[in-house]
Amino acid sequence: MIDREILLKVKKPARYAGGEANMVVKDKPSIDLSVCFCFPDTYEIGMSHLGLQILYGLMNSLPYVWCERAFAPWADMEELLRRRRMPLSALESGDSLARFDVLAFTLQYELTYTNVLNMLDLAGIPVRADERGDEHPLVIAGGPCAANPEPLADFIDLFVIGDGEEVTVELMELFRDMKGAPRRELLKAASKIKGVYVPSLYEISYFEDGRVKEATPLENAPNIIEKRVVTDLDSVFFPDKPLVPNTEIVHERVMLELFRGCIRGCRFCQAGYATRPVRSRSPQKLIGQGIAACKNTGYEDVALTSLSSSDYRPLRELCDGLLDYCEPKRIGLSLPSLRADSFSTELMERVQKVRKSGLTFAPEAGSARLRDVINKNLTEKDLLSACAAAFSGGWNGVKLYFMLGLPTETDQDALEIAELCSKVYQKWRQTVPDRARGVRITASSSFFVPKPHTPFQWEPQDTREEFQRKAALVKGAMRRQITYNWHDPDGSVLEGALARGDRRVGAAIENAWRQGARLDGWGEFLKFGVWRDAFESAGLDMAFYAHRRRELDETLPWSHISLGVNPEHLKEENRRAHMGVPTPDCRTACAGCGANLLGGECGG
Repeated sequence: MIDREILLKVKKPARYAGGEANMVVKDKPSIDLSVCFCFPDTYEIGMSHLGLQILYGLMNSLPYVWCERAFAPWADMEELLRRRRMPLSALESGDSLARFDVLAFTLQYELTYTNVLNMLDLAGIPVRADERGDEHPLVIAGGPCAANPEPLADFIDLFVIGDGEEVTVELMELFRDMKGAPRRELLKAASKIKGVYVPSLYEISYFEDGRVKEATPLENAPNIIEKRVVTDLDSVFFPDKPLVPNTEIVHERVMLELFRGCIRGCRFCQAGYATRPVRSRSPQKLIGQGIAACKNTGYEDVALTSLSSSDYRPLRELCDGLLDYCEPKRIGLSLPSLRADSFSTELMERVQKVRKSGLTFAPEAGSARLRDVINKNLTEKDLLSACAAAFSGGWNGVKLYFMLGLPTETDQDALEIAELCSKVYQKWRQTVPDRARGVRITASSSFFVPKPHTPFQWEPQDTREEFQRKAALVKGAMRRQITYNWHDPDGSVLEGALARGDRRVGAAIENAWRQGARLDGWGEFLKFGVWRDAFESAGLDMAFYAHRRRELDETLPWSHISLGVNPEHLKEENRRAHMGVPTPDCRTACAGCGANLLGGECGG
C-alpha cells in the first residue's frame, strides 16, 4: 500500500488509499489468477463508471480470480512515484501492476491513450507488446474505443470487442488453464474466442498514398472479428454490492442499466450503432437490483441509465416499483437521458417527488434541415412543448446540447442554434407570466467527431480554426439571458485523428507520451503542439486522419472489426444524410441494418 507520508504530499489522497466499502480482498496464495482492472483516467472518473463496477464484481465472483483496481495518477502523484522510483500499484493489495497475471484496461475515450502507456511505464512494464516477455502481465483492453483498436495495436496484447460479461469469463478460464504457457500460444488460443482480437496475428498493408490496403490474418486467425453480444441481460452478472468511494466522484448514485442498444439511429452516434440490437432488463429484475444496491451502499439517488431511458417500455412500472421502496427513504430517482419528444410532466413529477434535478435535452442541431441530416427525428415543436411542460411543472432550469461542424452544416444552421435557444426563452416568458422565480437556460456546443462504425465515419472533420469561427458566430447571436459554452476544439480535433487512426498512429501516441503528453482529456494538460509534432515525427499528418473525406469503397482501419451492422446499411444512411432524408426509428420500421441477426429484441 502507498504509505501515509506519500498520501499527505498529494491532492486528493483518497484517490490512492483504497479501503472502500464493498471492496473485495482475497487471500492471494489461494487464487489462480490475479487481474488488475486499469482505468486510464482519474479515480473520480473511473469510480463513476458502471462498466468498472460490473466487471470488478463479475471477476471477483469467480473463486479462482482476484480482481483489483488501478487508476491513472494525477500529475503530483506521478511525480512522486517517479522521483522515489515507486511502481504504480493496485488499491486492494498495494502490489505493483507488474506482479499481476493480467492487466485489463477499459478504453472509454481516445484522449486517455497516453495514460495507458504511462500506467504501464510507471509499473516498469514495457509499453510495446512486442517487447514484453512471458514474465510480464498479459495486457488486454475493451470498451467503446476498441471498436477501432488499431491506434493501440502496438501496445495491447488482445482486445475484447463488444459486451464483456460472457467473454470475460471465457478468457479468465483460458488464462487459468494455460497459465505458464508461452505468450504466443496463449494469444493464439484466445483468438479462437468470438469477440477477441489479437493484433499481432494480423499484418496491415498500405497503399502509397497512406490509405489502408488490407488486414491479413496470420496463423489461422479469423478474417473478421465479430463482436460479442449478451442477448439476455437478466441472466448476466450485475453488482448488487457496488464499490462506494471514500471521496467525491462525478456520479454518486446507484446506476441501473435499463437496456443496451438504441432504436433511434442518430447518424453521428457510435454508441447507438455499436450496441445494437436493443436488449432490455425486466422491470422486476431492475427493481430487485436497485433495492439491493441502495441497501448495500447508502446512496440517496438512483439513476436509470441507457442511451434513451424514455424508450424503455415498462418505465412507469419500473418507477412505481422503485418508488415504493425509495420514496419513504428519501431516495431520489433520475432519468439522465430523456428525449424531448417523449418528455412527460406526469412521469417526471412522479419520479422526482423526492428532489427535482435539472433537465437536459439534446436537439444536437439548431435547424430542422440539419436534424434531418443527422436523423435526430426531433422537431422544434417537440422541444418547445417539452420545455413549456417543464416550466409549467415547476422546473426553472434547462440545459440544451448541440454539435457544431456536423456534415453539410452551413453558417445559417449554426445561427439557428441561437434562434432555437431564444425560442426556448420566449416559451418560458409565455408559460410563466409572473417570472418571479427566474430561469436558467444553458446551451452547450461540442464539436462533431466522426466515429468508426457510424454513417458519418467517412465524413471530414472541421479544422480547429473553423470550429472556433462557428462557436464565435453562435456566441455573437446568442441573447444575453442564455449562457453559452463550447468545448475545446483542440481536444476534438485530436479525438478525431485518434478515433479514425490506423496502426501507424501508435507511433504518434508513443511519441506524444515520451514528450510528456498524458491526462489529455483534462484541458489543463492537453498540449496540442506536442501532439502535432508527435504525428510529424512519426511521418504522419494529423489532417490525413481528422480532416480527410473517405471514399465509401475505401478499406478503413477497422474494416476487419464487425459490430454487427451491415456496412452497406451505413453507406445507405450516409447517402440519405446527404439527401436530408431521415430514417424512421426501429420500432416504426426496420431499416435492415442487420443487427437483428445478433439476437435481442431489436426494435422491441
